[in-house]
Amino acid sequence: MPSECVRVSVRCRPMNSSEKQRGCQKIVVVDHKRMAIEIKKPDAKKESTLVDNETDRQFTFDSVFDDNSLQSEVYEHTAYDLVKQVMQGYNGTIFAYGQTGCGKTFTMEGVRNTTDPELKGIIPTTFQQIFTTINKENMIEGTYKQFLVRTSYIEIYNEEVRDLLSDNPKQRLDIKEDTEKGIYVKNLIQVTVNSIEQIEDLMHKGNNNRSVGATLMNADSSRSHSLFTITIETCEPAEAVGGKDKIRVGKLNLVDLAGSERQSKTQASGQRLKEATKINLSLSALGNVISALVTNSGTSNGRLAY
Repeated sequence: MPSECVRVSVRCRPMNSSEKQRGCQKIVVVDHKRMAIEIKKPDAKKESTLVDNETDRQFTFDSVFDDNSLQSEVYEHTAYDLVKQVMQGYNGTIFAYGQTGCGKTFTMEGVRNTTDPELKGIIPTTFQQIFTTINKENMIEGTYKQFLVRTSYIEIYNEEVRDLLSDNPKQRLDIKEDTEKGIYVKNLIQVTVNSIEQIEDLMHKGNNNRSVGATLMNADSSRSHSLFTITIETCEPAEAVGGKDKIRVGKLNLVDLAGSERQSKTQASGQRLKEATKINLSLSALGNVISALVTNSGTSNGRLAY
């Protein structure tokens, strides 16, 4: 298991049709060898390098992906190993953070209802990996492992927690703290799933209940943070391991954050402005959490993707 508590990956999206029509200039250069992102001056007339004097900014990360990167490539380098660790009993989180319209939801979810693996995002590919691993374990002769997979799906909208799998997804849920459970969401629905199809259906149900709205930067902007949690319990009976039953529990949190945004760019007002204010406030709080994780050792592994 990697020793880092937090790892940061950056993915740069290609220009959209609107940007191409406006003749926008590409100013981001991805250096895979150095795992670095370089921001060029907009008026630079040549492709700069990381030692070029025209460079405005340079940033180094754990992994970087350019605008030609594939969904499978991103998954392999950011999620695959972490999912393996969760199935061994560790906790982990993968989340996408960035400005409105930068491609977070595409990276996390991909194209909805597609059968093309290259259009699927991190969340549905995670389902594939988990159940493929379970099926392989069940096919091994003499294996005694038993698996229980449970899932929940919530959104945080204007600082209210909502259950996206509920028949009343707009109802506010309370966050509680318990000496045994720790911090938990009261009355949150957790569904036991036995197949990829089952868990995908739950994801689609939750997606249809998410709060979205149009801004000048994104016609289908996510106005809430979503958290898809998968809990995997693995039991090896006493007769297989000797002594007592061996039970391991791992939890994977898959998060699609609402986009950070400036009011001057989105020209938000009314309800959209209120949403933006709450979004930016919560992202600021998240930044404080990440800073604490980076400066203090932790037991859970994390992945971040822009």
